[in-house]
Amino acid sequence: MAPIYAATGDTVVRVEDGRAEVVLRGSGRCLAVRGELALAGDGDGVRVSTDGLRTWERTSLEADVYSVAVATDGTLYAGSEPSMLFTSRDSGATWRELRTLRELPSQPTWSFPPRPWTSHVRWIAPAPDEPARLLVGIELGGLMLSEDGGETWHDHRPGAQKDVHSLAWHPSGVRAYEAGGGGAASSDDRGRTWTPADDGRDRHYTWSVAPDPADPDTWFVSASTGPFAAHGGRDAQARIFRRRGTAPWQALTDELQAMPYALAFDGGGSLYAGLSDGRMLVSRDRGDTWDQVALAGDMPRRISALVAA
Repeated sequence: MAPIYAATGDTVVRVEDGRAEVVLRGSGRCLAVRGELALAGDGDGVRVSTDGLRTWERTSLEADVYSVAVATDGTLYAGSEPSMLFTSRDSGATWRELRTLRELPSQPTWSFPPRPWTSHVRWIAPAPDEPARLLVGIELGGLMLSEDGGETWHDHRPGAQKDVHSLAWHPSGVRAYEAGGGGAASSDDRGRTWTPADDGRDRHYTWSVAPDPADPDTWFVSASTGPFAAHGGRDAQARIFRRRGTAPWQALTDELQAMPYALAFDGGGSLYAGLSDGRMLVSRDRGDTWDQVALAGDMPRRISALVAA
């Protein structure tokens, strides 16, 4: 089992060979890892690790952070509530707001339904082969595209969901994917336009998205019947689905009472699902069969994000 990191809301946990070990306490709403560099975001800002998640330091950014990302050129990004986007090119020592995001024409319409007076940057996805190409999702407001590292922006992309929950690029950069509050979508033109992909699913409140690293035509989403089921803490009415090419979505699990908040492939080609009750599932055959990971050690109470080492 290759190492994988789980964010639980207030901790970051390393999972390897069936053992869970807390590597950061007091932070873990969102997480990004690239090589030895890692970011963890929380209500007070961002912590950074430059030594493979062994030690952490609080950075100078003071914001209510909901999303973080590390581009392939080492540029750091953090998104906050209210919706602002920050960047750092010195491992978090200094940060600069990319103010033009807040100058988009759609900005006055951004509103998060549970707190309608505000919104937040829910996801940041730099392209793997072109780090200045940046997808940013506003919950709730739209999917935005920058081609110059966030200096200028294209407003909400045609065909994409406006209620963005997660975004992903295929490792090759040939395709991008979205899971949103009203369904899923993908882009074949580097994020400029999007095609909805919802046929075959019996539920459309999609949350996490993960492409198969070996095949850009195959991707996975978790989905529930709606926000109250997904986040209510009783019965999420959720399933994990797979799409291959243009075929309809295929349900891969029975109905799950705990929401699969996170999907991620590890370096060995296994697909993991992190659930809202702290359980972790793994599939070694691209979703055909699933096993529960028997975790020992620092057991997470809730998994909100999964990131491969």
